[in-house]
Amino acid sequence: MSLAPGLKGSAETVVVHENTAAAVGSGALEVFATPSMIGLMEKAAMDAVMPYLAEGESTVGTEIHVTHDAALPLGFPVTAEAELTEVDRRRLCFRVLARSGDEIIGQGTHTRFIVSQERFMQKVEAKKQQR
Repeated sequence: MSLAPGLKGSAETVVVHENTAAAVGSGALEVFATPSMIGLMEKAAMDAVMPYLAEGESTVGTEIHVTHDAALPLGFPVTAEAELTEVDRRRLCFRVLARSGDEIIGQGTHTRFIVSQERFMQKVEAKKQQR
């Protein structure tokens, strides 16, 4: 199978102090942080397509539009789901959502690009040398 709309991925976590808004600095409360939710959504999207990439390729996130609709306290499980909706050469578009049980806590869209790991890291290293 090749990259095609319909591929799905998921990622799971539990709300712990380290992924709360208070811990990551995105707020002052001990609730699941929006940046943590976004990271979980990105992981689900990456996991959906990684088995179909050529050796030496990976994906990088470039755009995300999500709502964070419900707060979760410590100890609650979180599952992020991603479905590939569009493939345009190296650009991959996903529908993403996060839930705890049956409750949807966030949803939106996410874009990733397929990159050569080696070339990508060469550009990163070149930036470091410019400093």
